Amino acid sequence: MSNLDPAPEAIALAPAVVHAVDVLEARKAAIGDGTEVRRLLPQRTLRTVGAWCFLDHYGPDDVSIRPGMQVPPHPHIGLQTVSWLFEGLVLHRDSLGSQQLIRPGELNLMTAGRGIAHSEESVAGRPAALHGLQLWIALPAQDRFTEPRFAHHADLPVVREGGARVTVVIGEHRGERSPAEVSTPLAGFEVAVPGGDDFVLPVREDFEYAVVAVDGSAVVAGALIAPGLLAHLPAGLPEIRFSPAGGRRHARFFVIGGAPFGERLLMWWNFVGRSGEEIAAAREDWVAGRFGDVRGYPGGPLPAPPLPSVPLKPRLPGGRAGRCRPSWARGRYHGPFGQKVLTPAGRFAGHHPNSPISFTMRKLSW
Repeated sequence: MSNLDPAPEAIALAPAVVHAVDVLEARKAAIGDGTEVRRLLPQRTLRTVGAWCFLDHYGPDDVSIRPGMQVPPHPHIGLQTVSWLFEGLVLHRDSLGSQQLIRPGELNLMTAGRGIAHSEESVAGRPAALHGLQLWIALPAQDRFTEPRFAHHADLPVVREGGARVTVVIGEHRGERSPAEVSTPLAGFEVAVPGGDDFVLPVREDFEYAVVAVDGSAVVAGALIAPGLLAHLPAGLPEIRFSPAGGRRHARFFVIGGAPFGERLLMWWNFVGRSGEEIAAAREDWVAGRFGDVRGYPGGPLPAPPLPSVPLKPRLPGGRAGRCRPSWARGRYHGPFGQKVLTPAGRFAGHHPNSPISFTMRKLSW
């Protein structure tokens, strides 16, 4: 393509550092029996935030007369799952024999390592509302074949600053450190700010960050977000300013961050690996029943989808988004139980410079 302007303007190009905030729109999907989720990571233009590689925001939903969350047993390798509730009650079971209820303000952290299976379900006697986040953390090469384990943390540090409250879910803030064990430098905070007030959160300049608005609109680092939108802040910023709209007692946010993750990754279904052969072997192990049983779940396991007809290959960091476009980047993808889900028309603000991951996301579950 040529510039056909008969009097082209001279434009000086000089290197500069621009700390731009990108706002990305979620893709909608459904899990269980009608629980709608807003899938905020991964995106075509933002594959990871640090080692955080997956983020679903669901609710608030009325589950008083509906089954609520019912996610059958399914496998994972090469990642950690982070379960966080704002409202409700969910039961976790896994192939290690763990059985743990999670409540708002508590953390369930499951390390898949070489392989684990688990389920999530709403239980009898649950509260009427269900609202929360499900996140994944990619394990680095040295830890991806570690033994699987599960941890529940009911007492997390909370830092109060004026009327604001910061719960340290992962990482450290103002000298308070979460007991959660992770393998790369990460941050995960729930931030509650009085409606109509401003709050400044000091952050590490070597981390990139992303912010989710939990329950209302707000201006975050100069960008307007609301539930269903993710603000991505590149590394180099010393602080994040929150300016929530008034009319609420508290506006809540969830902040994730980490050092840019430079390893090549391949993510398919519920697996995070490094090669197509590794992914195919994990699928075969699941089909053959080698992940172990999740005892007590009232139903069968989730069947594995067929592998794509083309070879699965990881991508190098910095690869163009168009070179590794997943199915949802072409206008649709398959949700957790095979349903076709339309993507938004597109609010992508440009290619993220740290894009070390290739995604094929058919029938993705938690």
